[in-house]
Amino acid sequence: MTSSDILLSDLSDEGILRLTLNDVKRRNALSEAMLGALGAAFAAADNDPAVRVIILAAYGPAFCAGHDLKEMTAGRSGPDGGKTYFASVMSMCSGVMQGIVNCPKPVIAEVTGIATAAGCQLVASCDLAIASETAQFSTPGVHIGLFCSTPMVALSRNVAHKHAMEMLLTGDMTSAARAAEIGLINRVAPEDALQDATTKVARKIASKSSMTLATGKRAFYAQREMPLAQAYDYASGVMVDNMLAHDAQEGIGAFIEKRAPQWQDA
Repeated sequence: MTSSDILLSDLSDEGILRLTLNDVKRRNALSEAMLGALGAAFAAADNDPAVRVIILAAYGPAFCAGHDLKEMTAGRSGPDGGKTYFASVMSMCSGVMQGIVNCPKPVIAEVTGIATAAGCQLVASCDLAIASETAQFSTPGVHIGLFCSTPMVALSRNVAHKHAMEMLLTGDMTSAARAAEIGLINRVAPEDALQDATTKVARKIASKSSMTLATGKRAFYAQREMPLAQAYDYASGVMVDNMLAHDAQEGIGAFIEKRAPQWQDA
């Protein structure tokens, strides 16, 4: 296992990269240091052929408590009252969230404890999310006069708008069971079986062609922002290119011949 002090990294022989938030004293807050570590980790994973799937987990009672408010408050000391500093932090955070979406490798959040504000945004930005029965989620900015506007972007792309608005307007905690009902997470697992449940899904995904997964992930996020006709035109083009790829020919041939495919990730 390798470690930056606040973000642990472990790559299995199956190509599953496990990134673990490890700033327990600060409840794994998205400090500048944590954002920098996450951004670097995802950028490195993007082009590493050994990485097939990424699990994002955390140590401690909080998965992630959002931005480091003490650090943000200290930023007010600048001559402009903190405007430049706040803009820089928001840009860093948005970059990390978009980096997860744009990463060609599937990303699974494994959530224990609370995921609040930008921590909830972090979960919503991942492709999949599995949570323990005791996990809780919230966008509590309204309690402190700060609407969770950037978490809103990821949240509103995961759940129906009335569910998103309820979380944003009330700031109430949402249970893991309710989060699964509204689509914020995929499923709930007992806490002592959470890692096994997440790893099982990761192994299943890691066994697929990484070229196919990257093609599909990129297309999924691109088409959902398009009008219907444009989305079908775009997706049809993706399918044509995908059909011409080696792994599609191999996979179809293996299916017809009733054998296991031999992926070349190309």
